[in-house]
Amino acid sequence: MNGVYDLGPATRRLSALVSGVRDDQLRARTPCEAYTVGDLLDHIRGLSIAFAAAARKSPPGSDIAGGAAQFSVDNLPADWRETIPRQLEELTTAWADPDAYEGQTQAGGLTLPAQVAGMVSLEEVVLHGWDLARATGQPFDVDEESAKVVFEFTSMSASSEQLANREGLFGAVVDVPAGAPLFDQALGLSGRDPNWSA
Repeated sequence: MNGVYDLGPATRRLSALVSGVRDDQLRARTPCEAYTVGDLLDHIRGLSIAFAAAARKSPPGSDIAGGAAQFSVDNLPADWRETIPRQLEELTTAWADPDAYEGQTQAGGLTLPAQVAGMVSLEEVVLHGWDLARATGQPFDVDEESAKVVFEFTSMSASSEQLANREGLFGAVVDVPAGAPLFDQALGLSGRDPNWSA
């Protein structure tokens, strides 16, 4: 899928979920085995900064784009309920610029086509929105266009040619029933169980 991705519906949804997290949930587990809720929030904070910078072709320092071991609830600023939604809004604005999709860029220590980075930005916001909603008992919905993009990306990552590249990005594919909703299929392809609950 080429073109400009509208991250707005997904980032607004994620911002609302962030605002709904209680302090007593920060150490709770999530569908991402490596992360607690607080760790996941720090990851969302980091990816928002890193992928907004990727859209502008001005990647931040490596501390923002690091691996799972570097993201921690202990890194969250005191005003995370305000700063993360603001960073998500900046992410949306950055990828609304058609020039963001031109050429190559850097994110997570990798050089990749900017078009792919835009797709990853949307996929990360949507999937981690679902993770956060499930971990904190909040409702989650996804718009049809975002679900299509996430399904396309997770389908590509599950192809036999990409299996080696998905390590560290997604877990093993989870089988979902035939005829499952498109987003449930995308969740399975991303290594998530659509029926996961806290």
